[in-house]
Amino acid sequence: MKAHYLLDTETVKTYLVEQLRLFSHDDPLNAEEIGDGNINYVFQVRSRISGKSIIVKQADRLLRSSGRPLDITRSKREADALRIYAALTPQFIPRIYAYDDTMSAICMEDISYCGNLRKELMVGHSLPASFVENVASFLADAVFATSDLFLSPEEKKERVKAFINPELCAISETLVFSEPYCNGKNRNRITPGNESFIRKTLYTDEALKAEVASLRETFMNKAEALIHGDLHTGSIFIGNTIGIPIDTNATPDKNATSEPCMKIIDPEFAFYGPIGYDLGNIIANLYCSLMYAAFSRKKLSAADDFDDFIERIAAAIEALPQLFTAKALERCKTVPLSDPLYNERYIRWRLSEILADAYGFAGTEIIRRAVGDTKTAEFDAMGQDTHRITMERIIIKTACRLIKRRRQANIGAHTVAYFKKTLLNSGI
Repeated sequence: MKAHYLLDTETVKTYLVEQLRLFSHDDPLNAEEIGDGNINYVFQVRSRISGKSIIVKQADRLLRSSGRPLDITRSKREADALRIYAALTPQFIPRIYAYDDTMSAICMEDISYCGNLRKELMVGHSLPASFVENVASFLADAVFATSDLFLSPEEKKERVKAFINPELCAISETLVFSEPYCNGKNRNRITPGNESFIRKTLYTDEALKAEVASLRETFMNKAEALIHGDLHTGSIFIGNTIGIPIDTNATPDKNATSEPCMKIIDPEFAFYGPIGYDLGNIIANLYCSLMYAAFSRKKLSAADDFDDFIERIAAAIEALPQLFTAKALERCKTVPLSDPLYNERYIRWRLSEILADAYGFAGTEIIRRAVGDTKTAEFDAMGQDTHRITMERIIIKTACRLIKRRRQANIGAHTVAYFKKTLLNSGI
């Protein structure tokens, strides 16, 4: 019986040829490790003849940086989540070619014909016109669709059991909902000059901390649907539907008409949790993109029409929750519900709760990225620029509004307006 072993750029080629038979023996292959994470190994393996390419993502039992033990079953949960999402929204998920439980390895479509959304926005490429429509469809037709509105009680409970993810949930429970407000392990990374502001705005605001504690309780105990758990602009890819299918050696037709596409990856944090967490994470990361665009105004204005660039992101933040709601309502009208008790009045109330959760979780995600140990690239890219302190204060105040006022009517539009007005008045 074979045992788990770590792949490298040589053994991964042999593995794909001899064990999974996804390439032939006479196919010359190149392999490169392309992962930049701390808990997995990611390889791109490409045929030098056909151009056919496969991504292999392997989990290990140890954290790469410190050697701390990790639960290796996270890989199976990720593969299972991808398969469930692909069955519901195949257009948004990379094709899965194989999953090897012993090796904790997922072999999937290479989506390098797409660009990473976070990186695309950071260099000034406009948000695609189809973005809000696609994300709302994924949230309604893949995430919301796994709730007990559509599953029998028995199937829902089996799913909840299968996706219990204590180790990775504990990371979120600590890094998102605790340390940014208490700094209990002294791991927060505060920009020099912002220490007093953080102490006053986060560490000593007891009303804010009580609201965050409520959101943490929701995250820990609301087993609502199969959520991605780490859905942000870094786990979303955008591009055109020009790829090389694995089951053919044909190269793409350069004259073919391409269509905008979106692919979602990396649901290793997946578990049965609150739907609003996924929606809120996207909102939060769009705010980070908006912040960085304002910070980089001179550089980005040369790449695209700056005002249009900004307005597309701001409009997406406003529109996404409303379009998700509309699509979720439509699904409830066109797909059989699991119980006749679920009438439209109840569904509308439940969707309003999801939106309130989402705005609150958007706030906690922003704060986590601004002051916590794991910042997004937007924060790191600001370096030691003198405007960074101002930018962080604006976005943290925005996040606090989202948390405290998450149940207010039109909070989404009002907060976007507040953010833009505060940026304008800051003189940046």
